[in-house]
Amino acid sequence: MALEGKLVILREQKREDLQKLVDLRNDLETQAWSVSLPPDFTLEMYQKRYEKREFSFERQDGQFTILTKDTGEYAGLVSYTDLHPRFSATIGIIVDKKYWGGGVAYDAQEVLLKFLYEELGLRVVRLWTHSGNPRAVKLAQKSGFKVSLRMREAIWKNGQLLDNLNMDLLREEYYALHPELIDGLPEI
Repeated sequence: MALEGKLVILREQKREDLQKLVDLRNDLETQAWSVSLPPDFTLEMYQKRYEKREFSFERQDGQFTILTKDTGEYAGLVSYTDLHPRFSATIGIIVDKKYWGGGVAYDAQEVLLKFLYEELGLRVVRLWTHSGNPRAVKLAQKSGFKVSLRMREAIWKNGQLLDNLNMDLLREEYYALHPELIDGLPEI
């Protein structure tokens, strides 16, 4: 099932997307940070992970390739993990530098959030980033996320200590930012 935004189309990740994802994950700028440096992700690693996925009606994650709507070009990946049905999930996004600053990341994030709140009925969506990634912090804030946890000086990157940030967006906050949508779930 493809999901459409103003600038992007999100579709399930396919085998032919994996090399582009490996390239993004091995780029220190696009991958944000890694617990193992230097990054050494390989196509074989991602192929094994891709092949291990099993069919399930109770999926705990979803990985969507970001395609530009106008050209159909690969722009990155947006995903959700740690799904707790009807309650929460954690999202992540990685976008090719070619598309930075053009609204692609924001549109992809908004399309995924709409899916998570409208279709999966989540109460809260979370993400992780760090204080040395102002693009990610600004992107999250633009969609309404707020810092809910700050682990001070928890990450070492580029020769400096950075704060690890957990940000979240509650269901009522999402719908307050999107008055064109009607929240069909009863309040708890």
